[in-house]
Amino acid sequence: LSASEAVLQKMRGHEASMIFQSPRTALNPIRTVGDQIGDVLRRHNLANRQNVKEMGINALKTVRIPDPERRYSAYPFEMSGGMCQRIMIAMALACNPELLIADEPTTGLDVTTQAAIMDLIRDLSKDRNMATVLITHDLAMAADYCDRIVVMHAGHVVESGDAKELFLSPRHPYTAKLLQATPTGDGSLDDIASIAGGLPDLRSELPPCRFSGRCERREDVCDSMPLRATEVTPMHFVSCQRPL
Repeated sequence: LSASEAVLQKMRGHEASMIFQSPRTALNPIRTVGDQIGDVLRRHNLANRQNVKEMGINALKTVRIPDPERRYSAYPFEMSGGMCQRIMIAMALACNPELLIADEPTTGLDVTTQAAIMDLIRDLSKDRNMATVLITHDLAMAADYCDRIVVMHAGHVVESGDAKELFLSPRHPYTAKLLQATPTGDGSLDDIASIAGGLPDLRSELPPCRFSGRCERREDVCDSMPLRATEVTPMHFVSCQRPL
């Protein structure tokens, strides 16, 4: 938090990198794919004029883009949404980061392409021994691809733990409600529950628990006592005065 801007600039894209939510917005439409990958490589002194094209094409091969030599000279608007997302992944991984942040990486993609993109991110993370943080609203995707899950509400972490345990035994009322509001393959629409109320106004003075206004288990203590994370089982934490 106390690092200078120069230090942060050196870290961004090199030690920690990010896949943004909308590749159509994040990519520059009037510059070729190769130029944009080359910007990342040159910014961190990993390529020069002689080898930047070769390294850029290798980056495209890493994310399994067909005909990478031709795609290197193409523009983003000439590619599909799934292909643009692969370009974003190639840019994010060009400098071999230790940490990858994937912010809703499958937004706007069809189901088949979503699975292909997530499989690619998982495989590359394992191959490179790279930590990956997936930001998503898709609980099914989180269950399929994540080792640990952190549940947030109105900017607060309310529960965190091993993915399997959290899905089988949610302890925070909000986590339980989210799972009840998620469609399942063997249920009907009547089985889907809604979460009452809405998000609090973050500009106003809020109680310690920002979910208390929507919670069926709310008591006076929820609006007065400081909220702390409690370890309910090994490495399973919940921030609630009255956990399930």
